[in-house]
Amino acid sequence: MFSSPEAPARRHPRITSLLGPAFVAAIAYVDPGNVAANLSAGAEYGYLLLWVLVLANLMAALVQYLSAKLALVTGRSLTAELAERLPRTPRWLYWGQAEIIVAATDIAEVIGGAVALHLLFGTPLLLSGLIVSAVSLAMLILQGQRTQRSFEAIIVGFLAVITLGFVSGLFVSGLDLGAMAQGLVPRFQGTPTVVLAASMLGATVMPHAIYLHSGLVRDHRFRPQGEEGMRHHLRATKADVGLALSVAGSVNIAMLCLAAQALRGVEGTDTIEGAHQAVATHLGAGIGVIFAIGLLASGLASTSVGCYAGDMVMRDLLRFRVPLLARRCITLVPALVILISGAEPTWALVLSQVVLSIGIPFALIPLAWLTARTPVMGRWANPTALNAAAAVVCAAIVALNIALIWLTLTGQA
Repeated sequence: MFSSPEAPARRHPRITSLLGPAFVAAIAYVDPGNVAANLSAGAEYGYLLLWVLVLANLMAALVQYLSAKLALVTGRSLTAELAERLPRTPRWLYWGQAEIIVAATDIAEVIGGAVALHLLFGTPLLLSGLIVSAVSLAMLILQGQRTQRSFEAIIVGFLAVITLGFVSGLFVSGLDLGAMAQGLVPRFQGTPTVVLAASMLGATVMPHAIYLHSGLVRDHRFRPQGEEGMRHHLRATKADVGLALSVAGSVNIAMLCLAAQALRGVEGTDTIEGAHQAVATHLGAGIGVIFAIGLLASGLASTSVGCYAGDMVMRDLLRFRVPLLARRCITLVPALVILISGAEPTWALVLSQVVLSIGIPFALIPLAWLTARTPVMGRWANPTALNAAAAVVCAAIVALNIALIWLTLTGQA
């Protein structure tokens, strides 16, 4: 705990030097799974599910703040905290579900990057998937040879490219502000919209981002010193999360609005390839290229971040590490099998996001529980209002997941 009095003359790191971990975690919120889910929602239902994205982004901001706060106060990541509390068998089972989540994440990220390379250069999907995997591995090796700050800088650069790639089309398509306002009213339109909403939620509030953010904050070069130092770091964390999630949320909303405005009713927009073709046809070839570049940057950055998260989860929960190359090869298998099988990539992306949505409570509920407990957090335990907000978020996500599982088992999804 950080309860020692603060020396009056002590200087704290500048806020700007503490920014970065949330921007790395935010890559998880703009990965290719988001592209598939958001484009599908906008092209099929217009602005109807815009409210889902807005609420999901607000939830994400709360969740990522709690993840970072846990690491600041305890000096441990979420998975390390759980590893201390779980007996061996439950700890291994928890790791098992976390690995499934990482594999589902990799499916979205590798396939998305492969589709982008195919769109840009006509490269076969399987070869494109191998290229994306190799580049992401190279980025991770680079991170291991340099500093976390260097890795953060690279990821922020990718985030800028992603933002340009998916927002640029709006300058040509425009927006229907009236329809956007109507899309902020919570409602569904039949079972398919419930499934799609769960996919959008899984693509926005992502379990591996919850695990990862706490690990990045734990490993940051600056640590809080004393009570005033903790307050300073928490303020910086709020700024970090607010800025990063504002960018990620804007990109997600831009994707849905672009599809609602320019792709509604256009044939073939239920796939990323079809949506890209429609964007290029209706908004110009240049916008189509920028769109594909944004998708490629999303795939490359998010698969690197996903592998980073998987390595941290294994290290914390199993207390040993698998060589990075071996781990990369193992987590690649599901994505490459899908590419080899010839399955529709966009369908695989949306399905992977549903899996992620089911995995969210396993990360979120322990996070809310730990940050609420005074024995864990001391005086920095969540206040009543924050606990209430976390409880509402947990309840909403669990309820949606139960509905999704029921609809799937009864054949309505």
